[in-house]
Amino acid sequence: MARIELLTERGQLHSDAQRDLFDRIVASRGEMIRPFQVLAHAPAVAGVIGEVGAAIRFAGSLSDHDRELVIITAAVITGCQFEWDSHHPIALEVGVRPETAEYLRSGGDHELDDTERTIIEYVRELCDTGNVSDDRLAAMLELLGNEGTVELTAVVGYYTMLAYVMNVAGAC
Repeated sequence: MARIELLTERGQLHSDAQRDLFDRIVASRGEMIRPFQVLAHAPAVAGVIGEVGAAIRFAGSLSDHDRELVIITAAVITGCQFEWDSHHPIALEVGVRPETAEYLRSGGDHELDDTERTIIEYVRELCDTGNVSDDRLAAMLELLGNEGTVELTAVVGYYTMLAYVMNVAGAC
């Protein structure tokens, strides 16, 4: 049950800014997706977050595989079922191995490849501490270079932010 009202229908909105946001989200994403059902309470912030999300999802340099692995890792760490449900099928479609996704969900003895291990451990350490060790950063820089490492870190920040907003609202 939502702790903050989810704004799912245009008729629920009280300001022109909310209605403009609603129209932009529906035009760009096909529907008023759950994170923005919460964020619409703060339309000025939500609009910018929507632009950042579009850049992260559609304009970045990360491979689809790496980006979706980051997203489902962050979903598990933050306990956001909505993010998992939304991105798990996409992750599988872009080549994240089913065993790797299951490993994220329930642990176990699954053998990760070097790319998976580097990304998952980076995301876990970043989420756990708000930073990464020099060794972890060096491994990520070797894997993705400066641009990819910065972008991957931004993806972590974006999806954890969405999870925090939805978690607080009771919308995950």
